[in-house]
Amino acid sequence: MHKLVVGTRGSLLARTQTQWVVDRLIAANPGLEVVTRLITTAGDRQQERPLPEIGGKGLFTEELERALLDGSIDLAVHSTKDLPTMLKSGLEVLAYPPREDPRDAWVAAQAGRFEDTPQGSVVGTTSLRRQAQLLMRRPDIRFVGLRGNVDTRIRKVHRGDCAGAVLAMSGLKRAGLEQHATHPFEPAEMLPAPGQGALAIEGRVDDERLAACLRPIHDVATASAVDCERAILARLDAGCRAPVAIYATVTGGTLACEALVISPDGRRHVRCEADGPAAEVDRIVQQIVGHLKAAGADAIINACRQSGQGLD
Repeated sequence: MHKLVVGTRGSLLARTQTQWVVDRLIAANPGLEVVTRLITTAGDRQQERPLPEIGGKGLFTEELERALLDGSIDLAVHSTKDLPTMLKSGLEVLAYPPREDPRDAWVAAQAGRFEDTPQGSVVGTTSLRRQAQLLMRRPDIRFVGLRGNVDTRIRKVHRGDCAGAVLAMSGLKRAGLEQHATHPFEPAEMLPAPGQGALAIEGRVDDERLAACLRPIHDVATASAVDCERAILARLDAGCRAPVAIYATVTGGTLACEALVISPDGRRHVRCEADGPAAEVDRIVQQIVGHLKAAGADAIINACRQSGQGLD
């Protein structure tokens, strides 16, 4: 019998996502034994501070990657949007399962759309990407940091800490809490973060046994879309400095992608979309990045870098 050790963060959502992967791994590989190991990350240890204050990518992955490299775990399950575009040497993403709903969602105590929120309301989110896009539509609103598990953030909304919050629809669905979404934002209303809704299964580059076990749960369309999003993010070199939103889909062999670089106050933005055969992802990435840079994306990113801003 083969045995695998999977590493995961201890939050409700992380454990739920990991168990989803484990169940499918076992179903696809009869006789496989999977053991789950909980690992606490820097992001988990600093729940009271806003994410932009404590750093960016790697906050929820560093300890998991160290465990992969020292051999104490065989694979790690990540929310792809938490995963740095540059992985540690010796590691790679071995599989992307089918993507869950990539949209953001408005969660409020009272049913209704975000547009119905009273003038000057306080919205809960630590994501500058979400803040900036909301400010484009409603410059009157204010923000308060909202950290914690998905269920914790929902409780904070219902006890009146804020008028509402923006959460990932994928997290709500995976946690069985989608009924709390009062207004899912379509991508045209709020473009998602790169990789939002997708899980990334990371392992060691030479682990052929694991790669074979993961092959049945890997989704090619999800991988193509997410690879496109992450390539654009890497080429922009925004890191955790500026609000960047990117969303790609693959339908019938055609890859379509839209990207947005926006200032944290929502006043300046550049947006671009392109499509073509999924096999030509490099050309699509180059086209989008070239257009964004020509339209002023670098100036927005540099301004954010100088101000010390961060994002998701």
